[in-house]
Amino acid sequence: MSDNTAQSPLRIAIAGLGTVGAGVIRLLATNGDLIAARAGRGIEVVAVSARDRGKDRGVDISGFAWEDDMSALAARDDLDVVVELVGGSDGPALALSRAALEGGKGLVTANKAMIAHHGLALADTAEKLGAPLKFEAAVAGGIPVVKGLREGTAANALTKVYGILNGTCNYILSEMEATGADFAEVLGEAQRLGYAEADPTFDIEGVDAAHKIAIIAGIGFGAQLDFDNVRTTGITAVRAADIAQADALGFVIRLIAEADLSHDGGKTSLLQRVRPCLVAKDHPLSAVDGPTNAVVAEGNFSGRLLFQGAGAGDGPTASAVVADLIDIARGDIGAPFAMPASELSAYPPAEPGHRMERTYLRFTVNDRPGVLAELTAAMRDGDVSIESLIQQGRKRDGGEVLVALVTHEGPEANVRRALDLLEGSDSLTGEPLVLPILA
Repeated sequence: MSDNTAQSPLRIAIAGLGTVGAGVIRLLATNGDLIAARAGRGIEVVAVSARDRGKDRGVDISGFAWEDDMSALAARDDLDVVVELVGGSDGPALALSRAALEGGKGLVTANKAMIAHHGLALADTAEKLGAPLKFEAAVAGGIPVVKGLREGTAANALTKVYGILNGTCNYILSEMEATGADFAEVLGEAQRLGYAEADPTFDIEGVDAAHKIAIIAGIGFGAQLDFDNVRTTGITAVRAADIAQADALGFVIRLIAEADLSHDGGKTSLLQRVRPCLVAKDHPLSAVDGPTNAVVAEGNFSGRLLFQGAGAGDGPTASAVVADLIDIARGDIGAPFAMPASELSAYPPAEPGHRMERTYLRFTVNDRPGVLAELTAAMRDGDVSIESLIQQGRKRDGGEVLVALVTHEGPEANVRRALDLLEGSDSLTGEPLVLPILA
């Protein structure tokens, strides 16, 4: 790393010139003087690499050195930091990131999949070599969640962190709310508008949010990253009828990622999960709509803190990347996960069966006598107390009707036991939908 002086700019290379990479170049060009004043030195792009040199990206890259092979960026001796904006948990992005850190260069990345899978090893390398590793843009776009948790809540023992971490899912659910359209129709519109990828699997199945909550849990709870044990359920089973029923009950449906520590019998374990939930209309997360993200952190002294803003896009994500570069330019290295990687705790995954919650259950059933009795008997035998039961009056195609139950508060395991009792029933025409009610 070069000296942190006003006469010596921070020299960077950018790998990946998609919307975010081009946004970083545009931001540095537009706000360069302001950034230099705040960082105490300028930030200068030295070299870039991408797949297509001749592509029009709306920014001028003629003044930068070009590397056809992005791995060559790590070997250059005329730069201080590599900015990795390629994506992918492994492959070229990981190889470049390892090489940059092993060469003593700083690394700034927006790659949540890579950090979720390999962040611990990368942090260990960075700390041993005194190289900065920053990844603010990997979680919630332009919202300073990583910095907020690593620094703003550093004096607190966090009890829980949760929120809306995927803009695609949030857009789909809030559009279903606004229009009454079903999932497939709104997904197609989201793809047309660019809010959803051509292959939206990672988003709609909850994987993207799972990457992010694993990173947040590492910072918030001093935990070793454990993406493999994030329990994940997506939104593909949510119907327009569920959205309408939630509204009638005073709720909205949101995909919620959450993490907390359990302390049972002297053993501490880590719960991480992503699942669609019913959120009361007076809860702060209920008003988060469209492609917006929001994170709630609950600290033992700070109380409830809400971080909210644009979770994606070239401007917000580029802003987070450059904020990391400013920190590096100021000489802020620090432990990437708020404490040394060697001191992060390896918590076992928590079993949530004993946790108390209310639940919305929706069944698609054959319209015939005895079905309601079968459902209520399973709830009784599973020791699930029913608060309300709603049967849709209109038959669906094929003679199906929808039946929705809202339970009183009780252990999660009891709901699972009741559903197990219904397994294989010829009264059910599809998998039940289970939506916890966020307290």
